[in-house]
Amino acid sequence: MKIQSYELYEVAIPTRRRHVWATSTVDVGSGYLLIKLISDDGTEGWGECTAMAEWGGDFGVYYGETRKTCRIIFEEFLFPAIEGCDPFEIAVIHDKMDKAVRGYPYAKTGVDMAVYDMLGKALDKPVCKLLGGQYRDRIELGHSLGINLSIEEAVEEAVMVQQTGFHMVKIKGGWDPARDLELLRRVRKEVGPEMHIIVDANQAYRSAKEAIQWGQRMDEYNLFFMEQPVEGLEQMAQVTDMLRVPVCADESCWTPTDALNLLKYKGADFFSIYVAKPGGLYKGRVIASIAEAAICCNVNGSGEFGIGNAACMHLAASSKCINLPCMIPVTHVDGHPGQPPVYSFIDDIITKPFEYEDGCLLLPEGPGLGVEIDMDKIRKYSI
Repeated sequence: MKIQSYELYEVAIPTRRRHVWATSTVDVGSGYLLIKLISDDGTEGWGECTAMAEWGGDFGVYYGETRKTCRIIFEEFLFPAIEGCDPFEIAVIHDKMDKAVRGYPYAKTGVDMAVYDMLGKALDKPVCKLLGGQYRDRIELGHSLGINLSIEEAVEEAVMVQQTGFHMVKIKGGWDPARDLELLRRVRKEVGPEMHIIVDANQAYRSAKEAIQWGQRMDEYNLFFMEQPVEGLEQMAQVTDMLRVPVCADESCWTPTDALNLLKYKGADFFSIYVAKPGGLYKGRVIASIAEAAICCNVNGSGEFGIGNAACMHLAASSKCINLPCMIPVTHVDGHPGQPPVYSFIDDIITKPFEYEDGCLLLPEGPGLGVEIDMDKIRKYSI
């Protein structure tokens, strides 16, 4: 097999409601690039560039992308580098992409995802088995409460998702630690002791001392863990050292090198692994392999559509250390009954939603990513 040609689609799907965190500027789903790679024998693979302009690593060391930058990078750098490549040589493909252009992990993720989908279809195997195996067939979910919700709205939604079967909620915070503490107190009172609750400040607490001060207070309400309270490895290590509550690295953990440094300097208790941050499933699985030495992980999403969500689920299924509830949006497909009312988007570009059961998404069956693309929906939501 050789990678021969491609098709690109720019798509935006309206959200159920606006979802905001401390450092966000635009709504998720406002425009992603979809990549279809085609081999010389006609095998197709689909990938998704879930690009976000304001999302990056500590102190701007990694930077945001948009669907337009992804298109330019793919057309001018990435595809010329991989055209004619054997899709089975995934490490070689990543090396060629990295030599062609530095950075741009979202654009590279779309290629990586499409290659894995193509490989799975060629071998009649699900992607997770190409990443190391299938440790689980269902992915436990958490649900994120945007910082733009009032305390009353957030508490009401937390109760609703608990009734829907979810076992974890994430409180987006960071603007006002006192508000975060009060919301945590209110949510804990309403959902009881069994529900996992995390607070994610998205680097927005002003200092390690502030995060430690408020994290110690939050411990009273059985906080499951605190996610990325501050910016930078040094401050993350200070918070991790001083808090009894576990600390999870998100923005501080983009690449395998970041994961190694976090382990070396004890900058986190948990890792939040993405498909998109390191540049695809291949490097995401490398981070999981590093984490298996000492760290528990989850898979976090950037507000993906169905293609990207399927990739997140396969990554989550492929490692024994990814054993925390994952923040993967529930896919909603118009006209399909029985879906929980906590989806991110009002529709999707796949033909049917993932099966949902008792707070878990069931890993899609079938070769590759296990999803079928609805071309009518792509045309409907095309930009």
